[in-house]
Amino acid sequence: MRDVYKRQLKNYAGFSGRARRKEYWMFTLINFVIAVVLQIVGFAIDTQVPYYIYFAATLIPALAVAVRRLHDTGRSGWWLLIALVPLVGAIVLLVFLASEGKPETNEHGANPKLSPQAV
Repeated sequence: MRDVYKRQLKNYAGFSGRARRKEYWMFTLINFVIAVVLQIVGFAIDTQVPYYIYFAATLIPALAVAVRRLHDTGRSGWWLLIALVPLVGAIVLLVFLASEGKPETNEHGANPKLSPQAV
């Protein structure tokens, strides 16, 4: 689990390629847990500065892995903008992110499940 998180942070600005569902959701889960812990710590010390610093540091890696996840489903990274549509957009994006990746090679690369570095 920790290796998945570290790999995503090392590829922090890599918007090309594909990311498996497990890779995306593990990164998202770890990111969420760390953010919640930092918010609790922030309430205890009466400042949210640690949370804001963490958020700023992980914003680009989170966007990059989401774009790569959309690439795995055969969609452009621009589909992230559908989340701006109230209510329906977030639901549609969630469905896209949870969908099975395309088994064949697409314009974004080979199937990550078939690579030797598969998670």
